[in-house]
Amino acid sequence: MTIIRWNNRPMFSNMFDEMMERNLSTGFEKNCGCVPATNILEDEKQFEIQLAAPGMKKDDFSLNVENNVLSVSYEKKEDEKQEDKFLRREFGMDSFTRSFSIPKTTDGEKISARYEQGILFISIPKLNPEKAKLSRSIEIS
Repeated sequence: MTIIRWNNRPMFSNMFDEMMERNLSTGFEKNCGCVPATNILEDEKQFEIQLAAPGMKKDDFSLNVENNVLSVSYEKKEDEKQEDKFLRREFGMDSFTRSFSIPKTTDGEKISARYEQGILFISIPKLNPEKAKLSRSIEIS
């Protein structure tokens, strides 16, 4: 026979847990969840990175490539009302930076981006296969 633990007070337990979370926060919670969800797609011509970033302005994004690392930054410029006191806040985006390693077989000079309907699309074209060859024969003279 299997013994199953029975909780006869689930409402009290949840209420107590939420109260303890709110009062004993460590301060690290503010940074959790502030990086947008990301999809990365690949086809024969390019890679595409999609960042879910609803409600943001495209002018607040910054994209940089250095040493085959693509960095996407968002700087929140508008201040919130100080009188708002959230009891619970599950959405809203603070400033963030997210980095992606890009293969050496991509053309970093032709990376492009667009922001549509709350999604930042970043296209990273691949080099032609001839240009992307990592090995070659060397003739000895």
